[in-house]
Amino acid sequence: MGVDARAAARRRRIATPGFTDFFAIDWSGQAVERPRGLAVAHARAGDAAPVLIDRPWSRGDILAFLDELADHGMRALVGLDLSLAFPFADAGAYFPGWEESPADGPALWALVDRLSDADDHLAATSFVRHPEARRHFRQMGDCGDLFPGGRGRFRVCEHGQEAMALSPYSCFNLVGASQVGKSSLTGMRVLHRLRGRIGVWPFDPLPDTGPVLVEIYTSLAARLAGMRKGISKIRDAETLDTMLAAFGSAPHAPLSRYDDHATDAVLSAAWLRVAAGQPGLWSPAALTPELATTEGWTFGVL
Repeated sequence: MGVDARAAARRRRIATPGFTDFFAIDWSGQAVERPRGLAVAHARAGDAAPVLIDRPWSRGDILAFLDELADHGMRALVGLDLSLAFPFADAGAYFPGWEESPADGPALWALVDRLSDADDHLAATSFVRHPEARRHFRQMGDCGDLFPGGRGRFRVCEHGQEAMALSPYSCFNLVGASQVGKSSLTGMRVLHRLRGRIGVWPFDPLPDTGPVLVEIYTSLAARLAGMRKGISKIRDAETLDTMLAAFGSAPHAPLSRYDDHATDAVLSAAWLRVAAGQPGLWSPAALTPELATTEGWTFGVL
């Protein structure tokens, strides 16, 4: 088989990855047992509306839930609304000048989990208080001397988010309602504990069986559904059904709550069901092998 034929075969395999189930998880870095920001929605293959799995989730609950998906070998695509890694390409390291700075994403997850081991509820407070780590973060009342100022450092895919008219935040900025650093750090603890159980794209090759985790940006789903810039949250049933229809979904059953977290999860699950079959999203042009192992990528960013 020639090079072109092999490439075509690979594109066909990616275009039909065979996912039967799609989960979108709106994440939270709040250092409490059951953060209000955690929400999980589930869509099955077809056009039925996603269902909100409405319960008071903890991060430990979600870890156990994902472990169960792996146990059952469910062919599920799971989107996590957090950054899977920190910027690396801009400085050649996650934490320049720190001898413990990891070489790749899985090593970063392991470091965050190890240094946060004493934190309850899979929080990561201890990591950002570490004397070397804290130098790189902007925290409330404490801006590290190695935080570069301005908006902070960005990953290559976050520049891609900006090109799509989104508004990413640096993972090193832990200040403000829209910051994603705390969520990302707590998510990394979960990723470490799932290592070897569930493939994480693009750090791992796309497996042929079982569940796969990807990073998502819930505002991207809203934008692709037609929500105009400056308005990114859905808080009523009619708007949610309008957005779902953009992804070929039937209207949803009434939710017990129409807050940002619930509607973000429901709409993102519908988008994942459509996006999974788009080959270009699995092979974005700017995603190099080096980025795939260090910074990762936001699924859906071209």
